[in-house]
Amino acid sequence: MTIELEAIERAEIEALHAAATDEVRSELRLACEAIGTALISIAANVPATGIVVNRAIGLGVEDAERPETVDTIFARYRAAGVPRYFVHVHPESRPAELRQWLLDRGLEKARGWMKFTRGREAPPKVDSPVTVRRAGPEHMTAFGRIAAAAFDLGDAAAKWLACLDRAQGWHAYVSVANGEVVGTGGLFIRDGIGWLDFGATAPQHRGKGSQSALLRHRILDALDLGCRLIGTATGEAVEGDPQHSYRNIQRMGFREAYVRENYAPPRRP
Repeated sequence: MTIELEAIERAEIEALHAAATDEVRSELRLACEAIGTALISIAANVPATGIVVNRAIGLGVEDAERPETVDTIFARYRAAGVPRYFVHVHPESRPAELRQWLLDRGLEKARGWMKFTRGREAPPKVDSPVTVRRAGPEHMTAFGRIAAAAFDLGDAAAKWLACLDRAQGWHAYVSVANGEVVGTGGLFIRDGIGWLDFGATAPQHRGKGSQSALLRHRILDALDLGCRLIGTATGEAVEGDPQHSYRNIQRMGFREAYVRENYAPPRRP
């Protein structure tokens, strides 16, 4: 099951890149390619905080990796001028020396991502004043703006995330209050597995149950579309973090599956 969650996340990143227009691809300097066992996603013209689109996933998962692959990944990000990115390491990534290779090349261990799963049980009801609906073309500009801001991707990335509803396998959702789009969420489906991502709420509308409502709606749609397994992720629990998204996910019936380690270049002063 854990390998399936890596595969679905890898596929959703590929689909998001494939949906980008030529204008967006050029403006953000996007690239997505396989290097060894890993898929690397590059968005060179987003801020250094944009690690959700600058990351390597799958390293050592399908087969044991070699140090040369790690060197090639580093070189690719360096050539693109990306100052900060994540290299994900799955609990079953091989060989065991992989983590040390990353440290030896100057990366440091960063906060991990907790991955969650749930089955086909119905989610609990949510009391919220917002209305959730499948996003139409008229909603996608607001979708891109809210999601890009929430994930620290910068204004230019809003046009890319506004393409989500056209990406193969993706379904885009919005929460609406008084006729205004106030929240976003995405559902990606492949091979009977659903993956939830890009959950975000405009700052002035937080605390009104928008994310819980979006989670519930997407879960119900995933079940209607025949998904046998649904996954999502957020930052692992750490002391001092209020963990709002973590608790929202658990309230919707998700269970902790595993922590995926992240390695990244040191933050610049």
